[in-house]
Amino acid sequence: MKQVTPYNTEAGKKREVEEMFDNIAPKYDLLNHVLSLKIDVLWRNTLVKWMNLDTPKLVLDVATGTGDLAVAVQKGTGAQVVGLDLSQLMLNVGIDKIKKLNLTEQISMQKGDAEDLPFESNKFDAVSVAFGVRNFENLEKGLAELRRVVKEDKSVFILEFSKVEGFLSPFYMFYFKNVLPRIGRLISKDSRAYTYLPDSVNAFPFGEKMKSILLNTGFKNVEYKKLSFGIATIYKATK
Repeated sequence: MKQVTPYNTEAGKKREVEEMFDNIAPKYDLLNHVLSLKIDVLWRNTLVKWMNLDTPKLVLDVATGTGDLAVAVQKGTGAQVVGLDLSQLMLNVGIDKIKKLNLTEQISMQKGDAEDLPFESNKFDAVSVAFGVRNFENLEKGLAELRRVVKEDKSVFILEFSKVEGFLSPFYMFYFKNVLPRIGRLISKDSRAYTYLPDSVNAFPFGEKMKSILLNTGFKNVEYKKLSFGIATIYKATK
């Protein structure tokens, strides 16, 4: 798989991703909702409904960013949630959000690396990642860590961009490659962050390829649901 990085420097993908999210943290939530027309909220809620069938009590949300999925998981399942992210500035936005929602007892946030999780094995009833695995420096290593910390017979839920197929594909790709980066650049003032988004999505495996990678990582069962004509996909990988 082609390695796509935000700034194409020698720093390495992990360091560049952290820098990118630090740069766009103040405008991230606004951009997310504007660029997705708030469909991302529906996608997260779909993941939470699927997760809630397993009635989790303790959930890890990896690449939690500003905590949107962590909040949705807590509200939708009633579980205790631990949010983890590489970017402290993204976490700071999330911590403020959680305080305003009076959820500090239910959701904790901490800085950490998805490819070297600071938790013991078999700890969590569920693990979630929204739009984060695409940013892993080593995809297989990150997925193996997600599998390690979830309990036996429990699942990892991954929400990630995929590719629109069929007659809508050319229209969506035009928006994704031309319109979205311009709006992102204008609002975030980071010239590369929203060019990296379509580049990283184009290079990332989805559907059956992603299912195969998850099975090869050691998960015993993998299901997935396409959302919004394939713009995004949720994968449920069971340990």
